[in-house]
Amino acid sequence: MKPARDLFLPDPKPLDTVVLVLDQSNTLSFAAATDPMRAANRKSGAPLFRWRFATAEGTAARLTTGLTVEGPPIASIEACDLLIVVAGFNLLNHATPRLSASLRRLKNQDTGIIAIDGGPWLLASAGLLNGHPATTHWEDLDEFASRFPEVETRRDRYCLSPPFATSGGASPAIDLMLHLIANRWGGDLARRTAGAFLYDPVPEGRWQTPSSLPRDPRRPPVVTQALDLMAQTLADPLPIQEVAEQTNQSPRRLEQLFAQHVGQPPQSYYLHLRLTEAHRLATDTPMTVRDIGFATGFASLSSFSRAFKAQFGLSVSRLRRGSHNEDERP
Repeated sequence: MKPARDLFLPDPKPLDTVVLVLDQSNTLSFAAATDPMRAANRKSGAPLFRWRFATAEGTAARLTTGLTVEGPPIASIEACDLLIVVAGFNLLNHATPRLSASLRRLKNQDTGIIAIDGGPWLLASAGLLNGHPATTHWEDLDEFASRFPEVETRRDRYCLSPPFATSGGASPAIDLMLHLIANRWGGDLARRTAGAFLYDPVPEGRWQTPSSLPRDPRRPPVVTQALDLMAQTLADPLPIQEVAEQTNQSPRRLEQLFAQHVGQPPQSYYLHLRLTEAHRLATDTPMTVRDIGFATGFASLSSFSRAFKAQFGLSVSRLRRGSHNEDERP
């Protein structure tokens, strides 16, 4: 059997690229997929990427900000070197038999495929990711793993498994595109491309986390390690003593580091992360209040309700009555 095509190997040849854009794709994820190609062409002085757009059925795809992207139906694309699949919300409705057939056809024609944000759902729905490691947007990872048990779901920012590459949302997608540029045309071009956006790539091996704390290059690695550990254990929070032990610090030293680099004690920031995730679950899912509390590490409904109201000034039920968020994952 011929080995799967690996576009992440050194090769000076340009890539004929099709960007498949689905309705309700996140605008920033769309830009993260496309603008690194433009910047790489500009910085290299050569058309390393030649791209065109396609949509599911040939009608314009409407992004989350209302912008539209026009292109022919993906079924009419005969061939390309690279297919980039960008999707965001209502993924189950997008995963039609017709779209799945087009994805399988292009894969069988030796096309390399990058799937971004919700894009991995479409590949998995088509059966293409069975046996492959893959990731998707962090909000959907648990449901993705449950729905597609034959896929090796990972929390990585991006995964490579030729001929596929998958990533989370916008920031991981930029990391993935820069990785492609670096491997194919050299690290210097990737650095100059990142410089066009003043973007600092996240080191390889970092997981997707819901933490919104900005990256700070001056932050000690031990603090970043502790933050990642907290973000990975929201449903079963660890004692701060154990967080300190796993980062090879004393609790007192960890307190000092958080005061200096995070601006609040570890326990307070841990609670902030858990309640931020609870707020997302309350607005984006139909989970019961009790289940949201359990999913974010609260042992009782009363303790969760008190903490949520103290943080946000209202109960989950009041939040839901006032919520007008129409976007739903998957």
